[in-house]
Amino acid sequence: MNFIKTIVAAGLVAATTTAAFAADITGAGATFPFPIYSKWADAYKKETGNGLNYQSIGSGGGIKQIQAKTVTFGASDAPLKAEQLEKDGLAQWPMVMGAIVPVVNLEGVKPGELVFDGETLANIYLGKITKWDDAAIKKLNPNVKLPSDAITVVRRSDGSGTTFNFTNYLSKASADWKSKVGEGTAVEWPVGVGAKGNEGVSGNISQTKNSIGYVEYAYAKQNKLTYTGLINKAGKPVQPTVEGFQAAASNADWAKAPGYYVILTDQPGDKSWPITAATFILMHKDATDKAASQEAIKFFRWAFKNGGKAAEDLDYIPMPDSVVQLIEKTWAAEIKS
Repeated sequence: MNFIKTIVAAGLVAATTTAAFAADITGAGATFPFPIYSKWADAYKKETGNGLNYQSIGSGGGIKQIQAKTVTFGASDAPLKAEQLEKDGLAQWPMVMGAIVPVVNLEGVKPGELVFDGETLANIYLGKITKWDDAAIKKLNPNVKLPSDAITVVRRSDGSGTTFNFTNYLSKASADWKSKVGEGTAVEWPVGVGAKGNEGVSGNISQTKNSIGYVEYAYAKQNKLTYTGLINKAGKPVQPTVEGFQAAASNADWAKAPGYYVILTDQPGDKSWPITAATFILMHKDATDKAASQEAIKFFRWAFKNGGKAAEDLDYIPMPDSVVQLIEKTWAAEIKS
């Protein structure tokens, strides 16, 4: 089954349209922000008549496509480091923030009822914990009725920024994970069934009993999946809530980060959700098609100005105004019109 989704809010623009409308905005990459980019694209099309064609193919694919100049912008939840941006002639900025949640399909278990710490989660993905009634899971969940069935582990099969943030968190929570597997958009998974995109993992979990996976929170809510709680860095059990995501995000110092390279996993604070993440846009500083480039910037400017409520409705966190002002300065300084 092909879980790749595409937003086409414009259709094909006829050759006879005016120059102002001729530059169709094309983008590809992260599945993490697809629900909000889709919502923004619909609203933007209604308001301006201009459309967005975005392929939700995973962060790895988005990075490859922008490097190959086949799209106007790439989207990735795994930010590129300053040296890589320089090498590829790219500008990068955060567009919106969200969170990644473990999801399970266990009979009789309600959303938020089960709780994990990072080490237990790492041990499940290392293949060290293989049964739902393992002592480590029972210790964290003394009041939950756990089956003795085997755990079906689900993970991403494609290059993924969701995977980057999930494995970055596991690397911080477990020395064993860090030394054996590490972090990346794609890793050598010790166990698990692969699925493509947040869409694919969501579909796999909903169809597979006794399974565990990880998805962006909007997918868990939209697909009515059973998300779990987590023990955060402060040792507190927390649920995935906007308040928890904001608590983690409040630690970010965007102004001092070259290329806005900020990772928001495992942040301090009693309320912080431990797998919070930003999702980033990548664009060429000196694009071949400058008209398309400027149309994309218009869309992003519109989204920052008008898209906050839509983002909050889907439990994403809009970028703070102070950061948007920094980003607009970056556009003016780095992207040639």
